[in-house]
Amino acid sequence: MARFTIDQTLAGVPIFSECAKKELKSIATLMTSMEVAAGEALTTQGDSGREFMIIETGSATVRRNDRKVGTLGPGDCFGELAMLAGGARTATVVADTDMVVWALGPQEFSSLMRKSPSITRNVLLGAVKRLYDDNQRSVQ
Repeated sequence: MARFTIDQTLAGVPIFSECAKKELKSIATLMTSMEVAAGEALTTQGDSGREFMIIETGSATVRRNDRKVGTLGPGDCFGELAMLAGGARTATVVADTDMVVWALGPQEFSSLMRKSPSITRNVLLGAVKRLYDDNQRSVQ
């Protein structure tokens, strides 16, 4: 996946929705490509998690409380709230096929947040908007 495609994908992630193109490029440059074998768990529900991932190739199944709740494929992403909050993973994600994913680790993201107040502000604004939207949907 080209860095340009990662930039576009990041723009669609709610916590990054307020970031400018230049800021998205800064975030994308910190991401690392990883190969994942079929059957490997990318996340495990209940474990602490701090990585954010974007799927380049392959597919994965999402399970919550041992029940399938979704499938992820190229361009899908997950883990953004765990990266910000550092809480327990809310689902298990297992590779159905061999995969290539792009990951952003907590140290790289924290370093970027310390160096760029504008990215910090825009990420926090995006996170608050996502939480507000989630809250509005649960009320209706």
